[in-house]
Parts: sequence; structure tokens; C-alpha cells
Amino acid sequence: MRFEAFSFGSIRIDGVTYEHDVVIDRGQVRKRKKKPSKAFRAAFGHTPLSMAEAIPWECRRLVIGTGTGALPVMEEVKHEAELRHVKLVILPTAEAIARLKKHAGKTNAILHVTC
Repeated sequence: MRFEAFSFGSIRIDGVTYEHDVVIDRGQVRKRKKKPSKAFRAAFGHTPLSMAEAIPWECRRLVIGTGTGALPVMEEVKHEAELRHVKLVILPTAEAIARLKKHAGKTNAILHVTC
């Protein structure tokens, strides 16, 4: 998987530009469907990553790119990662991409690109 560009509002992976948050699940890229988490927006001031979303747990490491740090990750997600023995790595998206470039094997990701 080649991460070719990242800037506010877009990310380019393997020649395809995405202008929305993405989920990388075992090498496949899809749009993050955050609608299930919108119910928690008022409590966080931003739509958080919650257990209501389709999180790609089939991995040893899950990297979460938080944009510039704005994406909240709910405690339930952190707890579920512990139960599943998945190492959770939460970083600003630019740093998350750098980490993915180094450690792509058995790693899934959720990358927030819009703030």
C-alpha cells in the first residue's frame, strides 16, 4: 500500500484520492461510515470513533489517525482493543501515515482527514 499524499481534506492511497475519512481493512480501503457515531457528537464536540462503527478488528495493530488531533476515540473502543489483544495506536493522521509506512503488516487503520 502506497501513501502518496495527505493534506487537509484528502488522502491519496495507491493512486486513488479520497476526500473523506478512510478505513484500511486488510489492505482494502473504504469510506469510514461515521453516521452511527453521530449520536455521541454533542458529548464530544466532534463525531467520535465509537463502537457503533464498523471497526476493522481483524489485525494485531489498529492505527487511528486523528486528523490534527480532533477525532476523539471513545473509551469503549480502547477497552475493546484491550479485550481483543489489538495494539491501539492513536496519532495525528500525518504521524499515523508515517507509522503505517513502517509497520504495514497485520495493521489496519482508520484515518481522519477532514480536521
